[in-house]
Amino acid sequence: MSILVINAGSSSVKFGLFRFDDLQPVARGLLDWAGNSRQATITLQPTEGDAICVHRDVHDYRGGVIAALEMLSQGNLVGLNTPIRVVGHRLIHGGEEIRGPVWIDEAMKRTIARFAHLAPLHIPAGLEAIAATEAALGGVPLIGLFDTAFFADIPPCAYLYPVPYQWYEDWGIRRYGFHGTSHAYCTQRAAEMLDRSVKELKLVICHLGQGGSATAVCGGVAITNTMGFTPLEGFMMGSRSGTIDPGILIHVQRERGLTVDQLDHILHNESGLLGISGVSSDFRQVEAAAASGHRRAQLALDVYVYRVRAMVGALAVTLGGLDALVFSGGIGENSAWLRAEVCKGIECLGAHLDPRHNAQCQPDADVAAHDSPARILVIHTREDLMIARQCRRMMEES
Repeated sequence: MSILVINAGSSSVKFGLFRFDDLQPVARGLLDWAGNSRQATITLQPTEGDAICVHRDVHDYRGGVIAALEMLSQGNLVGLNTPIRVVGHRLIHGGEEIRGPVWIDEAMKRTIARFAHLAPLHIPAGLEAIAATEAALGGVPLIGLFDTAFFADIPPCAYLYPVPYQWYEDWGIRRYGFHGTSHAYCTQRAAEMLDRSVKELKLVICHLGQGGSATAVCGGVAITNTMGFTPLEGFMMGSRSGTIDPGILIHVQRERGLTVDQLDHILHNESGLLGISGVSSDFRQVEAAAASGHRRAQLALDVYVYRVRAMVGALAVTLGGLDALVFSGGIGENSAWLRAEVCKGIECLGAHLDPRHNAQCQPDADVAAHDSPARILVIHTREDLMIARQCRRMMEES
């Protein structure tokens, strides 16, 4: 028997298949539209054996997920023969109501849908993936795990905004925090790498990918996260603005006539690395353009680094010290340049980078200098494994 993990994003869906008894990976998969909403590329990579890649014409997001699930369930295509016992879905926003893993039924789907306006790039995709799972694997139990759950213990001084308190009481406006599944995994993995109890560690964890956030973790508990009421706050991201002066929004509405819908689209889809560089929302492409002399691409990278460094410093002060700085996510794990630039400004926190180790590292690795008081860790995040663990626990306890 196996556990299937589904991580549904706005433009791609990741799959992970794990053995139920020991949580060893059986296969991984990727469904990618690559800018073409009518044709999906489905790639399946068994742990043992050759990968298979097919192109399928699909009518919509749900149809693409169904096609991928049908390939997974037809194990003979990739040498698999592992009936799926439970499916775990990574979901973004559970509000204050959902603080842990949940069984997904009709009532829970309605609850999830209520948060769609807070994570418009992710919640609708997650619900479509759930519907596809029900269609393709009818009768298999579904479990949802929420990125906001890791931040259930953030104190009021960190989660409240300085706006009328009734906004929180009546409308639920507060900081929630995101990427919690990744931050939770990195917390555990950092303790393993440092051979220390998680209870005694002060960590700043940077999950840097197409979306990005940092979390301050003290004693295994999240103190705050740079994202807020929605995943739009915090770091500058691929196409999202991150934190900006709210007065800008009032100004462009009043003086330039932008509508709410236009602002929403611009802040989510036309800002960040893409907005400043004019090149791409993909960090790798912006980095390559900067290396070839593209001025605005370099400017976009400079702004990105500045904001990461500034927020890392703020979180370290919130913790009252730093035992380790963690880099994770596609950018954090793969860009040695980014790690070096961020670390140039944080020696005052006791974190000193070893340039040679940083340039040569493969996750999981410690790239701090040997005499650095604080360690600098590069960790390959395993959100899928965290979800598989939770699914097995719930099935065993049910």
